[in-house]
Amino acid sequence: MSINSFGHLFRVTTWGESHGPALGATVDGCPPGVRITPEMIQHWLDKRKPGQNKYTTQRREADEVRILSGTFEGVTTGTPIQLMIENTDQRSKDYGDIKEKFRPGHADITYFQKYGVRDYRGGGRSSARETASRVAAGGLAREAIKAIAPNVEITGYMVQMGPHQINRDAFDWEQIEQNPFWVPDAQAATDWATYLDGLRKSGSSVGAIIEVTARGVPAGVGAPVYGKLDTDLAAAMMSINAVKGVEIGEGMSAAMLTGELNADEIFMGDDIVEIVLVGAHITEKLVMLPASNGQIERWFNLDDLDYAAEVSGGVMMHLARNKLSRREIPNTDLPIVTPAGPRYSSNHAGGILGGISTGQDIVVRFAVKPTSSILTTRKTITKSGEETEIITKGRHDPCVGIRAVPVGEAMMACVILDHLLLHRGQIGENRGVIG
Repeated sequence: MSINSFGHLFRVTTWGESHGPALGATVDGCPPGVRITPEMIQHWLDKRKPGQNKYTTQRREADEVRILSGTFEGVTTGTPIQLMIENTDQRSKDYGDIKEKFRPGHADITYFQKYGVRDYRGGGRSSARETASRVAAGGLAREAIKAIAPNVEITGYMVQMGPHQINRDAFDWEQIEQNPFWVPDAQAATDWATYLDGLRKSGSSVGAIIEVTARGVPAGVGAPVYGKLDTDLAAAMMSINAVKGVEIGEGMSAAMLTGELNADEIFMGDDIVEIVLVGAHITEKLVMLPASNGQIERWFNLDDLDYAAEVSGGVMMHLARNKLSRREIPNTDLPIVTPAGPRYSSNHAGGILGGISTGQDIVVRFAVKPTSSILTTRKTITKSGEETEIITKGRHDPCVGIRAVPVGEAMMACVILDHLLLHRGQIGENRGVIG
């Protein structure tokens, strides 16, 4: 049974245990010609690896990935790709005391009930260490996505730690990689540090909610009924160790809305065009082009732009064509970044309707339970059925949600690529043209 595999055309099989010699992933169905090196994959593994700060397990693993097959001269060949990560910092002796006991909250008891044997060293196959294999496969998937849908951006971040939520009004994409919690709210990062430090020192743990957003996914990806994009996304996120709930878009909160509030109204949009304003610069909220040589002063609100970046000699912007004429800037003969098409008033659906992407941001959230390995004495039983007590020793995450962020990103990347390939195989280019 291929119960260690997921995906349809882009198919990933993970293998290995927490305290075995190595773990990894076998990836089949990756398109040929994708440029890939170990360094490209390592970038994403470095986001997940343990021991980076005091808020994660102090197990010291380099998580260095090796590509054993499926590439030639730096590009994929279309044949199976074998990715391997060696385990180098196992401390199996830390688990000697639980050889005969089942840890509450862990999969020890269910693995034993199913198989009659279990690897008690860190949980074996049920350990969160297995997710390193997924992140490696996700790094490969990201590079393949670039060749098929180069505008796709996948970003994960924490939105809640225990009872503490981010302030959505203070959401800042730039903050995500500026703190150890991958949180888009600078104040929340400061508050959470104090909160988690107290839990860590007490030997306890806490859960978290992670949100993963895929921007730039074209409309039409996914299929009705049994091939839904959100079905596969939900299954992928739910398969991550310690995940106990998944939401798409409004999720459970949709049950509290009326039909009027929940429906994302549809309008016809305008062409998104690219323009370079020579001599312009970016302020906190505006793109400014000061008056000179008889020209009038021009400015644009950053909130009105799809994209803005300072380039040599000025600012490059992506914005709706109809926002140019009002500022006496010619709106003809400009490169079209996104052709005119449907626009939505909101995104309660999370970018997916009927299992098919709308072209909006795809938004998935998942809840991670507290790490079950804690230093508080808990009641349990032994394999022989005797009641006893247990304290879980070893090196563990006080909030496993922190390292779940790159794992969620990886699963999003694998599912998105899989469905892009399915769409290309059945449809090619979208058949329905609006406008």
